[in-house]
Amino acid sequence: MTAEPLITVDPAAPVPPYVQIRDQIADLVSTGGLTAGTRLPPVRQLAADLGLAAGTVARAYQELEATGHLETRRGGGTRVAAQAGDRRDAVLRQHAADFAAIMRRLGVPLDEALTAVTDAFADSTATAGLPGRRPS
Repeated sequence: MTAEPLITVDPAAPVPPYVQIRDQIADLVSTGGLTAGTRLPPVRQLAADLGLAAGTVARAYQELEATGHLETRRGGGTRVAAQAGDRRDAVLRQHAADFAAIMRRLGVPLDEALTAVTDAFADSTATAGLPGRRPS
């Protein structure tokens, strides 16, 4: 599973850990970072990797099942749901539209906004690693 994207939890963040996990996995599924059928780490494994209680990860997985991002089968583990990957383009367009609206409100010119995105993308790509690892 070394090719999977990084899942991190910031204990100092005001957002509860289960929400951080849920949102990161949902974003990865929606943008194609996790494709349909990809098996996620078992609850206990991801919890141990992140230094969290198993119930925290279980809650994130349960909420993602409820929204159709994940499916869990006894003996088959937790996987990205088949239809979940179909939302990639819509999510990408929505995030791009939100970003563009914010940049316009701030008066940021297009070239500066694109440079900021390029830099952020390069930074996030450079720090990608194994799932379930805390940031350094």
